[in-house]
Amino acid sequence: MHVAFLAICWCITPTSFVPYVGLNFAVYESLKDWLIKTKPYGLAEDAELSVTTKLGSGVTARTVGQTVAYPLDVIRRRMQMDGWKHAASVVTADGKSALEYTGMVDAFRKAVRYGGFGALYKGLVPNSVKVVPSIAIAFVSYEVVKDLLGVEMRISD
Repeated sequence: MHVAFLAICWCITPTSFVPYVGLNFAVYESLKDWLIKTKPYGLAEDAELSVTTKLGSGVTARTVGQTVAYPLDVIRRRMQMDGWKHAASVVTADGKSALEYTGMVDAFRKAVRYGGFGALYKGLVPNSVKVVPSIAIAFVSYEVVKDLLGVEMRISD
């Protein structure tokens, strides 16, 4: 039981460094606040944004959050794969798998060494295609629920 708990904590550690959902909401609320204050291209009328503008803000927030947090997610997945037989595609000169990691820093170092900096963002575009529409809908749902509950919250408050 204790070993399983440590293994789970070891794999979760990379993604716990960035408060991913908090980052999404912070970017979303900041973007909305900026759009309402500056009213660029007529996107805001008074203190309201259209559903389309909210969807765009949600997509932008999710894209920023995902881009910041994605390398940590890649490292988490690599660390989870560590130890699987025949999972390695890179073998070092001493015959060891490049997927054998001693920790998070080692996983980052080996990912960049064997795959370049781009290895930290491998799969970002397909993941965005899958996730961005759902998060945009989630942000619009968040706005609808806020309106139904009568909650008015702005970052600038």
